[in-house]
Amino acid sequence: MLLIKNGKIHDAVHATPYTADILVDGQKIVKIEENICCEEAQVFDAAGLNVFPGFVEAHCHTGLHGYGIGYEGADYNEMGDILACQLRGIDAIEPRDETLVEARKAGITTLCAGPGSANVLGGTFAAFKPVGNRIDDMCIRQEVAMKCAFGENPKRCYREKGNSSRMTTAAKLREMLFKAREYQQKIERAGDDASKMPAFDMKLNALLPVMRKEIPLKAHAHQADDMFTALRIAREFDVNITLEHVTEGHLIVDQLAKENVPLAVGPTLTHASKFELRNKSWETPGALSKAGCHVSIITDAPVIPQKYLPLCAGLAVQAGMDPFEALKAITIHPAEHIGVADRVGSLEVGKDADIVITDGCPFEVSTHVKAVFINGEQV
Repeated sequence: MLLIKNGKIHDAVHATPYTADILVDGQKIVKIEENICCEEAQVFDAAGLNVFPGFVEAHCHTGLHGYGIGYEGADYNEMGDILACQLRGIDAIEPRDETLVEARKAGITTLCAGPGSANVLGGTFAAFKPVGNRIDDMCIRQEVAMKCAFGENPKRCYREKGNSSRMTTAAKLREMLFKAREYQQKIERAGDDASKMPAFDMKLNALLPVMRKEIPLKAHAHQADDMFTALRIAREFDVNITLEHVTEGHLIVDQLAKENVPLAVGPTLTHASKFELRNKSWETPGALSKAGCHVSIITDAPVIPQKYLPLCAGLAVQAGMDPFEALKAITIHPAEHIGVADRVGSLEVGKDADIVITDGCPFEVSTHVKAVFINGEQV
């Protein structure tokens, strides 16, 4: 057992921090209150320190785009199939990648990683913890979302292969969703009669969890028009969706607030390297949050190094975001965004003991991480 004593707790549930103890039994938090006594517990004295839930990254390519290997060795984009929904990010994540070490040292204890945005459909993202040597054992959920992409990237990567306009990108996604819906209907009509089952199709089978609303489409969209196209298609087919990057979100705040879908904002700590990033702003997360949107802040690592996720939240605060909303944007909101908030994202009884202890505000570069616990073990 582990007992963290006398820390100032920022639990991502209550806006005001409070001083209390945290008792951990095995991998779970079992008690949070003042003056806990447990003689058999190992004690970590957090007096004068701040205690946070482990930080959560809602969108990255960590482990698929390895540290120091260059694009030639990266595994995050399949460049030969624009409709690659049958792929699974879990099959390319390298557990020993150096970036995972950097992530956990910085207090990032849950990551959601998967394919890039070269393809209209890229495959599934996995949610996992950055400790271990076998990804199967590190996963919280092996498949949390199906990546799709709008805007410049599919156009650029497949310009010579039949996809040179936004209209084509949308049409290709629609075609696959039409086929997946028909495939689902045939399976449902067949019931237990194997003779009536449609011929197995690996791509359409991979889309069934989307059609059943078991996982959302995870839609790469920077420009306002791309976000609206993504939402339009999701509504047409009655599937769940999250919007990723949301670079121009501050230009369409009212509309996004009405849509009420999870928004992952970033990467913002980068140069505007292409046309659709020209309106990039640190004010975007705060503007969306103030309008009542569900906002997560992301690094899109390795675009921004994974370890700078808390710094990105701090820069959003500097640009006007409420500090508590910024904390939620790297803890409970991304956990909800990727469907694992039952286990991570806040300090609550019954949740995984993923805990970060610092000597100051994690949004500030002068702050040091003093200890990180994942599943109750100090890492």
